[in-house]
Amino acid sequence: MTQTAAASRRLSPQSKLALGLFARYATILGLVLMILAFSVLSPRAFPTVNNFTNVLNQASLAMIIAGGLTLAVVVGELDLSIGFAASLHGVLVTGLIVGNGLPIPVAILIVLVLGALIGLVNGLIVTKIKVNSVIATLGVGTILTGLSFAYSAGVPIVSGVPEAFLQISLGRWLFGIPNNIIIMALVLGALWILVERTALGQEIQAVGGNPAAARLAGINVDRIKTLGFVVSGMCAALTGILLASRLGSGTTSAADSYLLTAFAAVFLGSATLRDGEFHVLGTMVGALIIAFGFNGLNIFGAPTYSQYVLQGAILIIAVGLSSLGRTIAER
Repeated sequence: MTQTAAASRRLSPQSKLALGLFARYATILGLVLMILAFSVLSPRAFPTVNNFTNVLNQASLAMIIAGGLTLAVVVGELDLSIGFAASLHGVLVTGLIVGNGLPIPVAILIVLVLGALIGLVNGLIVTKIKVNSVIATLGVGTILTGLSFAYSAGVPIVSGVPEAFLQISLGRWLFGIPNNIIIMALVLGALWILVERTALGQEIQAVGGNPAAARLAGINVDRIKTLGFVVSGMCAALTGILLASRLGSGTTSAADSYLLTAFAAVFLGSATLRDGEFHVLGTMVGALIIAFGFNGLNIFGAPTYSQYVLQGAILIIAVGLSSLGRTIAER
């Protein structure tokens, strides 16, 4: 028994209940208070439909890549290759369209399949060769960075990007809503249905909760874990494609920073509504907290380094709240 768990057992029932409620709802309360505070401090710039739409649009790619990471984490593994993979996919899809002249749909399909294959490789290394997922995915991510530089020679692919490709991210094809927001909603909705409303999702949660018990129940644990990596890889690929469309270029390190953002969102989400459990809805809340925090800092002209400070602090707080939730749940 850990010291934290022992201390939890010494608390009164009322104190345990209060801590449990805090662990579950602190993130949502923090998001609401943050929005209220920024609205009061900047009533003309912050609480507007345009600004909220901009926040969702800017956060959409982080939500997609974090949603995929959630599947890998739910099955009990970590995927550190996602940021590097997304950067490679952005370079590759741009290169296939500009350099090889492939039609946009074909280039996108090739990159999405590649994302699934990278996830499959991660899954096989972890499940068959038994390499720790941190080491395996960090190694794969480093290889992908090298391949990205090899493909582009370290030079951003800028010229010749067709307008139709740019409009995938920059366009507003439905009710004036930015395309990235619609794509994000569809992806997260599909992931939520998969995990929460299907028999396969029950197996995914069972493997993450107790792999040994899941194996005894007849679940193919290796297959489920590999599936988590495949979904994570495909979401990284989609993020890279949309980022390249947004930037109008393929750049070797464009999506690297999404790694920390995704992990912060996922762990912050695990402290939302549930007792330290990873889930798609929580990840979305975590990503919104980060996005609104960055947006508020930008409105008030805070220096760039403050965003890194905020993101690092959020990650530490998120892990702490997640640990608190699990400890209370085990009391």
